Amino acid sequence: MRRWVGRVIVLPKPSVNDPQGLAVLDGLSSLGFSGIERVRVGRSVEVYLSSEDEQEAARELDEMCRRLLANTLIESYTFEVCEEPDE
Repeated sequence: MRRWVGRVIVLPKPSVNDPQGLAVLDGLSSLGFSGIERVRVGRSVEVYLSSEDEQEAARELDEMCRRLLANTLIESYTFEVCEEPDE
């Protein structure tokens, strides 16, 4: 078994209201930052797992996202799987 790190980014879908994103956008504007068109606030999740190969780890991570980590009605997600470096 090899050890993997899955890094997941979950964001509200573009059609979903994002009050946190709007608050950050307003805050950045009030600090003098210009040219910012949009801000979306989401979350990052790291999952450490063991699996025979990268494709199996990716399949498992995708299922975790669909079943628990993201509410796919209002959120989208992306992820990457990397082999965990030896410490």
